[in-house]
Amino acid sequence: MHSTPMFIDGIGNISLTDGVVRFDLVGLEQGAGDKPAPVKTGGMAMTLPGFLRTVDQMNQVINKMVEQGVLKRNEPAAAPAIDNQA
Repeated sequence: MHSTPMFIDGIGNISLTDGVVRFDLVGLEQGAGDKPAPVKTGGMAMTLPGFLRTVDQMNQVINKMVEQGVLKRNEPAAAPAIDNQA
């Protein structure tokens, strides 16, 4: 089977119905005022176990890129100080 690679800029409108995760594939196109706007270019449907395996695989790739220095993890924002003097 031969397939054509598809480029997407992101995922939109994710839903879970009857154990199937469905989401839109989106590309960015020029919108009003030269601001990029997401446009649906396709869709996917996956079983919930398949979706969870995919998320795990993506997290493994992210962790590897952090180890290699390609990505840097953002530090969580510090909680604001609370003044209990009233």
